[in-house]
Amino acid sequence: MIDILLADDEELVRAGLRAVLEAQGDLRVVGEAADGAEAVAMARELRPHVVLMDVRMPQLDGLAATRALVRPVTPEVPGGQSPKILVVTTFENDDYVYQALRAGADGFLLKRSRPAEIAHAVRLVAAGESLLFPTAIRRLAAGQGNRAARDAMARAALTERESEVLRLVARGLTNAEIAEHLFLGVQTVKTHVSSVLAKLGARDRTQAVIAAYESGFVEPSE
Repeated sequence: MIDILLADDEELVRAGLRAVLEAQGDLRVVGEAADGAEAVAMARELRPHVVLMDVRMPQLDGLAATRALVRPVTPEVPGGQSPKILVVTTFENDDYVYQALRAGADGFLLKRSRPAEIAHAVRLVAAGESLLFPTAIRRLAAGQGNRAARDAMARAALTERESEVLRLVARGLTNAEIAEHLFLGVQTVKTHVSSVLAKLGARDRTQAVIAAYESGFVEPSE
């Protein structure tokens, strides 16, 4: 069972998401927060696997709440693991969404998504596999021209296979899809992904993908 916390200042949106998620046998909404501060407090108390986080909320916005939840942990978070954060937004080309992903969110979801897409996104994030960024978000990342990201990529000295894996992760492929594409075992792919994250000093796949675009290692057209 995947436990979920909903964070949105609109009660109607929360009600709609709850209805969609609880129609699934493996998803359970354990709480609702009306602002970012409440979301942070409830996440630490309820310990959900996934937080669906609106980006624009009173008291504390989704960006600040995301930063608070992905900080190095604390005894409140079991096993030293912070919850996965799925940013929920109206506009996919919002720079605010990009900043939330850069701050540590694991993926994003459009409010107009179909019920099946919402459930799939939650499962994907809970499993630790990032979502495919739309072209708009990829262009935002590529347009940063981040020197620190370029330096980190150069220092990482990825092997040819690790470079292949990172490019496929950046395209949004899951471990199983990468394994099929490269004719490798899934566990081998997981090992390569872990090595890439370690070399880049990335918290997760999302952060590695952002570094890949910001450094120019991967182009939006890919």
